Amino acid sequence: QVQLVESGGGLVQAGGSLKLSCAASGRTFSHYDLGWYRQAPGKEHEFVAHIGGTTYIADSVKGRFTFSRDNDKTTVYLQMNNLNPENTDIYYCSAASTQDGPDYWGQGPQVDVTS
Repeated sequence: QVQLVESGGGLVQAGGSLKLSCAASGRTFSHYDLGWYRQAPGKEHEFVAHIGGTTYIADSVKGRFTFSRDNDKTTVYLQMNNLNPENTDIYYCSAASTQDGPDYWGQGPQVDVTS
């Protein structure tokens, strides 16, 4: 079992920044790759970023979003800069043991960007 606890969502004006954090814990969490997805109401999860052996960031946010993790690999961060209203969504931290998709999800902080 892996636990993912996120923080850092909120309300920001267009052009502003937010930083999301995700703290992972559990007996075998080091066996999982961590990532971020976003989800709008009634829609599927949309990939944002993923870190395992390498780091992947969606083309739609590349250059504005940065994905990183701390040295002990227990916490990952999503730094979101130059936000626009299209980035408004719930953002979920994820943990995946295979390439088939996430096995675990965090609670999903809301990110709201106003124009």
